[in-house]
Amino acid sequence: MNGTGASDAGRTRGATVWLTGLPSAGKTTIARALAGRLAREGHRVEVLDGDEIREFLSAGLGFGREDRHTNVQRVGFVAGLLASHGVKALVPVIAPYADSREAVRKRHQTTGTAYVEVHVATPVEVCSRRDVKGLYAKQAAGALSGLTGVDDPYEIPADPDLRINAHEQTVEESATALHVLLRERGLA
Repeated sequence: MNGTGASDAGRTRGATVWLTGLPSAGKTTIARALAGRLAREGHRVEVLDGDEIREFLSAGLGFGREDRHTNVQRVGFVAGLLASHGVKALVPVIAPYADSREAVRKRHQTTGTAYVEVHVATPVEVCSRRDVKGLYAKQAAGALSGLTGVDDPYEIPADPDLRINAHEQTVEESATALHVLLRERGLA
């Protein structure tokens, strides 16, 4: 063990940590806080932010069910590839459909790559007040349709590895809860 408590094996073992939840739930904020902590401990870590992925890897995809599934599979493939090379791939992506998330989990299991699903369980009422990107306001004004959790489905994970009620605790407390889980699994 080093001074931070991370084992050498935990630092070199890759994993995909998928943070799913509604828009403005806090997924990216928690992922970035955890990424900083892991990097300080000597882990190789990447955050595969959903908005950046949409812009660079999945440009041209829409927000219908099929395109959302394709986007999730692309992100899952890249995360799995990074994880198989010893990187902690933190993936704050909505991934609204359970079957899409399960397909990513199964692909990881098939390759023996660690996969952790985290549900950032912030209620839609709190997300709409936060409205980080103005999506809820646009939807309310009729300028946007298909908003996940409002007029498009979000299938809540039935049995995630961790459920974080981010609206009831600080970002650091949320990141700590996830960090503890990773340690328990020998990933941090």
